[in-house]
Amino acid sequence: MLLHDDLACTTMARSSTSAAEVKWCARCGREIEWRKKWERSWDSVKWCSTSCRQRGITDLDRRLEQSIIDLLKRRSGSATICPSEAARAVQPDGWENFMEDTRCAARRLVVKGLIEIVQKGSVVDPSTAKGPIRLRAC
Repeated sequence: MLLHDDLACTTMARSSTSAAEVKWCARCGREIEWRKKWERSWDSVKWCSTSCRQRGITDLDRRLEQSIIDLLKRRSGSATICPSEAARAVQPDGWENFMEDTRCAARRLVVKGLIEIVQKGSVVDPSTAKGPIRLRAC
Protein backbone atom coordinates (compact mmCIF):
# COMPACT_ATOMS: atom_id res chain seq x y z
CA MET A 1 0.00 0.00 0.00
CA LEU A 2 2.99 2.29 -0.42
CA LEU A 3 2.59 5.45 -2.42
CA HIS A 4 5.88 4.95 -4.24
CA ASP A 5 7.71 1.83 -5.32
CA ASP A 6 10.49 2.51 -2.82
CA LEU A 7 10.56 1.74 0.88
CA ALA A 8 8.35 3.51 3.37
CA CYS A 9 9.67 6.53 5.25
CA THR A 10 12.43 5.38 7.53
CA THR A 11 12.71 8.39 9.81
CA MET A 12 10.11 10.27 11.76
CA ALA A 13 10.41 13.20 14.13
CA ARG A 14 9.68 12.14 17.72
CA SER A 15 8.69 14.04 20.81
CA SER A 16 10.23 11.84 23.50
CA THR A 17 12.35 8.82 24.25
CA SER A 18 10.95 7.90 27.67
CA ALA A 19 10.06 4.27 26.95
CA ALA A 20 12.29 1.62 25.47
CA GLU A 21 9.64 0.89 22.86
CA VAL A 22 7.78 3.76 21.24
CA LYS A 23 4.05 3.18 20.92
CA TRP A 24 1.53 5.09 18.87
CA CYS A 25 -2.19 5.36 19.63
CA ALA A 26 -4.28 3.23 17.27
CA ARG A 27 -6.95 5.96 17.10
CA CYS A 28 -5.26 9.37 17.06
CA GLY A 29 -1.77 8.37 15.95
CA ARG A 30 -0.08 10.34 18.74
CA GLU A 31 2.89 8.96 20.64
CA ILE A 32 1.77 7.19 23.82
CA GLU A 33 3.58 8.45 26.87
CA TRP A 34 4.78 5.61 29.09
CA ARG A 35 3.15 5.60 32.51
CA LYS A 36 4.19 3.79 35.65
CA LYS A 37 0.73 2.20 35.96
CA TRP A 38 1.32 0.48 32.58
CA GLU A 39 4.60 -1.06 33.70
CA ARG A 40 3.17 -4.60 33.79
CA SER A 41 0.85 -4.25 30.81
CA TRP A 42 2.92 -2.06 28.43
CA ASP A 43 2.82 -4.77 25.74
CA SER A 44 -0.98 -4.61 25.58
CA VAL A 45 -1.35 -0.80 25.61
CA LYS A 46 -3.03 0.28 22.37
CA TRP A 47 -4.77 3.58 23.14
CA CYS A 48 -3.47 6.85 24.58
CA SER A 49 -6.68 7.69 26.42
CA THR A 50 -10.12 6.46 27.37
CA SER A 51 -11.58 8.73 24.70
CA CYS A 52 -9.52 7.08 21.96
CA ARG A 53 -10.31 3.61 23.29
CA GLN A 54 -14.06 4.32 23.30
CA ARG A 55 -14.05 5.86 19.83
CA GLY A 56 -11.84 3.25 18.18
CA ILE A 57 -11.29 3.18 14.42
CA THR A 58 -14.42 3.88 12.39
CA ASP A 59 -15.34 3.53 8.73
CA LEU A 60 -14.92 7.30 8.42
CA ASP A 61 -11.34 6.98 9.68
CA ARG A 62 -10.56 4.36 7.04
CA ARG A 63 -12.15 6.46 4.29
CA LEU A 64 -10.12 9.50 5.33
CA GLU A 65 -6.89 7.47 5.23
CA GLN A 66 -7.75 6.18 1.76
CA SER A 67 -8.67 9.68 0.58
CA ILE A 68 -5.28 11.01 1.69
CA ILE A 69 -3.49 8.19 -0.13
CA ASP A 70 -5.56 8.65 -3.30
CA LEU A 71 -5.02 12.43 -3.38
CA LEU A 72 -1.27 12.04 -2.92
CA LYS A 73 -1.06 9.39 -5.65
CA ARG A 74 -2.58 11.90 -8.08
CA ARG A 75 0.06 14.51 -7.25
CA SER A 76 3.56 14.67 -8.63
CA GLY A 77 6.61 13.51 -6.64
CA SER A 78 7.06 15.72 -3.62
CA ALA A 79 3.81 17.68 -3.96
CA THR A 80 1.76 18.13 -0.80
CA ILE A 81 -1.91 18.27 0.06
CA CYS A 82 -3.80 20.07 2.77
CA PRO A 83 -5.72 17.76 5.14
CA SER A 84 -8.85 19.75 4.29
CA GLU A 85 -8.70 18.36 0.73
CA ALA A 86 -9.15 14.82 2.11
CA ALA A 87 -11.93 15.97 4.43
CA ARG A 88 -13.74 17.64 1.50
CA ALA A 89 -13.36 14.51 -0.65
CA VAL A 90 -14.98 12.33 2.02
CA GLN A 91 -17.59 14.79 3.32
CA PRO A 92 -18.22 17.70 0.92
CA ASP A 93 -20.81 19.31 3.21
CA GLY A 94 -19.64 20.10 6.71
CA TRP A 95 -16.06 18.97 6.07
CA GLU A 96 -14.83 21.43 8.72
CA ASN A 97 -16.26 19.14 11.41
CA PHE A 98 -13.95 16.33 10.26
CA MET A 99 -10.63 18.17 10.35
CA GLU A 100 -9.41 16.60 13.61
CA ASP A 101 -10.42 13.16 12.29
CA THR A 102 -8.42 13.92 9.14
CA ARG A 103 -5.37 14.93 11.16
CA CYS A 104 -5.71 11.68 13.14
CA ALA A 105 -5.86 9.71 9.87
CA ALA A 106 -2.74 11.52 8.68
CA ARG A 107 -0.88 10.69 11.90
CA ARG A 108 -1.82 7.01 11.56
CA LEU A 109 -0.44 7.03 8.00
CA VAL A 110 2.79 8.59 9.29
CA VAL A 111 3.11 5.78 11.83
CA LYS A 112 2.62 3.27 9.00
CA GLY A 113 5.41 5.00 7.10
CA LEU A 114 3.26 6.04 4.14
CA ILE A 115 3.31 9.83 4.44
CA GLU A 116 5.08 12.70 6.18
CA ILE A 117 3.56 15.69 7.92
CA VAL A 118 5.35 18.92 7.03
CA GLN A 119 5.27 22.55 8.07
CA LYS A 120 7.13 25.12 5.97
CA GLY A 121 8.73 22.26 4.04
CA SER A 122 10.20 20.50 7.09
CA VAL A 123 9.04 17.19 8.54
CA VAL A 124 7.47 17.67 11.97
CA ASP A 125 6.56 15.39 14.86
CA PRO A 126 2.98 14.24 14.19
CA SER A 127 2.23 14.05 17.92
CA THR A 128 3.04 17.69 18.64
CA ALA A 129 2.48 19.57 15.36
CA LYS A 130 0.24 22.60 15.84
CA GLY A 131 -1.10 24.98 13.25
CA PRO A 132 -1.30 24.50 9.48
CA ILE A 133 0.20 21.27 8.20
CA ARG A 134 0.68 19.70 4.79
CA LEU A 135 0.83 16.01 3.89
CA ARG A 136 3.49 14.57 1.60
CA ALA A 137 4.08 11.07 0.27
CA CYS A 138 7.29 9.37 1.36
